[in-house]
Amino acid sequence: MFMFLLQEQVKYFKDDNPIAGYAILIGIGAILVLVFISSLIKNGLGAGKGPRKGSAPRRISMFAMRRVAKTYRLDHDQTKALEYVLRSNGVTDPETTTSNPTALDKHFKRAFKQIENNAHSEEDAQQKMALLFSVRNAIDIQHNTSAGTTSGQRISMGMSGILSVNNGSYPVKVVSAKGEIVLVDCPRNAVGSMIKFPKGTRVNLAFFSKNNKGYSFDSQVVGIAETSFGPALQLSHAREAKAMTQRRFRRTSASLNCDFYMVRIETIKSKKPPKMVVDSRRMTGSVMDISIGGCAIKTAISVPAGSKLKIEFDYANRAVPIAVLGQVLRINRSGIANTVIHIKFLKVPRKAMNAINTLVFEYSI
Repeated sequence: MFMFLLQEQVKYFKDDNPIAGYAILIGIGAILVLVFISSLIKNGLGAGKGPRKGSAPRRISMFAMRRVAKTYRLDHDQTKALEYVLRSNGVTDPETTTSNPTALDKHFKRAFKQIENNAHSEEDAQQKMALLFSVRNAIDIQHNTSAGTTSGQRISMGMSGILSVNNGSYPVKVVSAKGEIVLVDCPRNAVGSMIKFPKGTRVNLAFFSKNNKGYSFDSQVVGIAETSFGPALQLSHAREAKAMTQRRFRRTSASLNCDFYMVRIETIKSKKPPKMVVDSRRMTGSVMDISIGGCAIKTAISVPAGSKLKIEFDYANRAVPIAVLGQVLRINRSGIANTVIHIKFLKVPRKAMNAINTLVFEYSI
């Protein structure tokens, strides 16, 4: 009986009112088309490498973001910040992107510029930058946990390095790395005179690969060669380089004039905490390399290991210099009159930390 009634209804629409049936079908089709178009607009058109102009950020799998957050030990706010950076750049595969430092820095640099241009206030900008850099450093920390050896052939022209000879350390640049010989800048003393090392002198050359992993190899002086860049120190080339102990934070070479002051601790008999007093005597030097964890300063002044220092340096022509509190970990001789003091930062204000991260990751260039 039920089938009979259904057939009669179908017959009614087919024979008696075909226009109404067509109208219903057209209406359903129009709704499906609208839903499809809306979905395209919401999720973005195509699968290009970056976001299309006028399209919303693309979606990323919730499960993929959870895996990334677990891998890099990101908290809730850091995970949301990373997801925003990737979605804004049209990335839908967070695991592949976060494993590629070069691609990742490209996306983070864009996000950094957006913060600079669109922040409501200076305080808002500093807060967002601090979160952005906390994510970038967290990813770097996990990348740096893997170490091993690399081919000495990876040394390339223009690469910065540290040449250690006896108890001295000298910043150098690679002039050439072909065949059995590596050519580096000839180290110079405080007055600019070239330091000559006898043939056969044992040296160590430390350098950093493109993914910021540090390596070093032992070598010896072969001689001095004249190049189009001036005299260069000839070193015997190593086939393999040993991985250096990985630093917690990314470090970059620098050449920043700085002032520093001794800091002493005054103990008060009352229940108040000890007071830090900054000495008024100003000392000068040059920051050779820096990270948010510490720096190395070349200076002609002898500073005892363990000393606490207030360090001020100018970056990007700021009206107010960046100021941090640090402690001297060790000291190396550098030439006849200079020393290199290696410093661990004890206190870095948020604004100073953002400025250092900007310099280290080269997001301001």
